[in-house]
Amino acid sequence: AYQLFQQTFSGDRWEALAARGAVVQRPLWASTSTKNPAYPDTMYVDNLIGPDTVNTLPDTTIEAFADHGTLARTVDVGVDEAYAAWEGLTNVGVDVADVADTLEREGISSFQKSFLELLEALEAKGVELRAR
Repeated sequence: AYQLFQQTFSGDRWEALAARGAVVQRPLWASTSTKNPAYPDTMYVDNLIGPDTVNTLPDTTIEAFADHGTLARTVDVGVDEAYAAWEGLTNVGVDVADVADTLEREGISSFQKSFLELLEALEAKGVELRAR
């Protein structure tokens, strides 16, 4: 994803847009806390550090990173190996497009649910405050 971002925001086309006031839309890495307790608690954030990126983290991951995270540009390290691993998945019959679609649908659904819960909480708080 970062390589596509770099391609999009470089070259003559981008330079012409930037000259007219366009600004870089930074990639957002979301939900990068480690869910599997067998993995290092900074595994994802350690590997997604790069220029013009944003990472949303829960407090526990921020604390873990502040304590023992690795502060280094890592988002574009090991790209060739990542492409080889991706190709290896397709070679053993994994439909990576289907997996990506499923993850995208599940991610959107999760964010929609959280957003609706936030709206409901705000509405309830508004009702409570108006009743005072």
